Amino acid sequence: MTSQELKKSFFEYFQSQNHALISSASLIPENDPTVLFTTAGMHPLVPYLVGEKHPEGNRLVNVQKCVRTGDIDEVGDATHHTFFEMLGNWSLGDYFKEETIKFSWEFLTGTLKLDKKNLAVSIFGGNEDVPNYDSQSEKVWLDLGVAQDRIEKIKENWWGPAGQTGPCGPDTEIFYWTGQGDAPEVFHEDDNGWVEIWNNVIMQYNKTADGKYEALKQKNIDTGMGFERTLAVLNGFDDNYLTELWQPIIKQLEKLSGKKYEDDKKSFRIIADHIRSAVFMMGDPRGIAPSNKDQGYVLRRLIRRAIRFGKSINIENNFCVELAEIIINLYKSGYSELVDNKKFIISELTKEEEKFTKTLAKGLKEFTKLKTVDGKAAFVLFSTYGFPLEMTEELAQESNIKINKQEFEAEFKKHQELSRTASAGMFKGGLADDGEMATKYHTATHLLHQALRNVLGDHVEQRGSNINEKRLRFDFVHPEALTPEQKQAVEDMVNEQIKAGLEVNFKEMSVDEAKNQGAIGLFDNKYGEKIKIYEVGSFSKEICGGPHVDNTKHLGHFHIKKEQSSSAGIRRIKAILE
Repeated sequence: MTSQELKKSFFEYFQSQNHALISSASLIPENDPTVLFTTAGMHPLVPYLVGEKHPEGNRLVNVQKCVRTGDIDEVGDATHHTFFEMLGNWSLGDYFKEETIKFSWEFLTGTLKLDKKNLAVSIFGGNEDVPNYDSQSEKVWLDLGVAQDRIEKIKENWWGPAGQTGPCGPDTEIFYWTGQGDAPEVFHEDDNGWVEIWNNVIMQYNKTADGKYEALKQKNIDTGMGFERTLAVLNGFDDNYLTELWQPIIKQLEKLSGKKYEDDKKSFRIIADHIRSAVFMMGDPRGIAPSNKDQGYVLRRLIRRAIRFGKSINIENNFCVELAEIIINLYKSGYSELVDNKKFIISELTKEEEKFTKTLAKGLKEFTKLKTVDGKAAFVLFSTYGFPLEMTEELAQESNIKINKQEFEAEFKKHQELSRTASAGMFKGGLADDGEMATKYHTATHLLHQALRNVLGDHVEQRGSNINEKRLRFDFVHPEALTPEQKQAVEDMVNEQIKAGLEVNFKEMSVDEAKNQGAIGLFDNKYGEKIKIYEVGSFSKEICGGPHVDNTKHLGHFHIKKEQSSSAGIRRIKAILE
């Protein structure tokens, strides 16, 4: 089965079950202070998971672009990726456990015709907070004919809440046997021969601020099927990189390096994965450029890591653009934004590769000065010049020098702890906070966006926002710093709308209708879909998913605290409500 056939069959099956097909949202989350990237299909749907009405109804299906870098060290094996596509079906207060499990089983064994003998499942096994195991899901699986020995109870089978409070609940995962020989009769999740391909999250609880788990008013279903993993399974591969999505990239790397994939699978996989992620990050409708902070820092790290591993398989010349061309061609039919932003992708990759190649050269010169490379020196080469330990070890071996790996790992662990602490502090606000102040800031962002366009011009477009209960942060397209007069004009205009007591309402309409009415915002590729347009009086008209106050009089006084550069051609405003 081809990748396009898999997507088509998934969409058609769930459309036959009355699900509306919706588009993938941007990789850069809107108004979510907890994450740098969209890490799951549920992120763009949070307002609807907590009760807001979705314009396409309460049964949805899509494929969502995702980026996860938390487990970047696992990339290099057969199944982990930083960028990936997640197939998902959704119930917003409609069907529940029994239906979603039956849908999953019917699609896998009926539509895809996977052998039932190679399937197993896990269910929530109970924990300290919710002691009872998920006997309801177990009964459904047993009724479908899954053997008791193929159902494992796992206490970690629990999703959320993503923040301190909010929707959460048990999940039930589906695994496929890719190991040697027949699948074992008894299923154990930690057996590496089993690969998880689908997860059904059953949102039935709300975690309160005092740590209690209450029944959720609107019970939801949130599922995620790993597209690349399932495609590999359907084609009899135990390695995702053997599918059509990866082989053109792998073949080009073989040509460039003079090596075979089998010679160094890890390096080939890391290079292919990281450049694919970089292409999608830069090609996103809210595309980003390499930088030293936030999403740009992650992007830079991925590109440079790919270049380092390219050197380790003897690729001497610049190669990132060649791979990017292949990736854009592979995905252009499903993601037209890659073609639209191709010039930007190629330009940024070229600049970053040329810049980092010079840094690598400096690192090599620094290495030649060292007579004994201890662990700390190896870590300096890693952190300052981007040398992975493997590269330093190779260089040291050529000079008959040994490296203290334990010392390096100790330094690396300290670095990880510092990064983790910084990230925790930066993103502790809670997933898509819908509290009172965050709701006010969300509405104020609409006023700010329109005021900027009125003062600076219609070239102003949103490039990201970050909202919590204490402030808003808004990134937008503009070539230069705002003058003090421009900042004051924007601030005054926002406060005029607040004082005017404008009502906030929304309408549901098609994309074409929204564009014809002059609505602003990120339309993504939502062709043929209904969208929500929020109107703030006659001042602002913008595509959005909420939450909002019902009248601007509730916002208080708006004040711009800071205006600065975010990246090339992108400015950033931080503002508060007093």
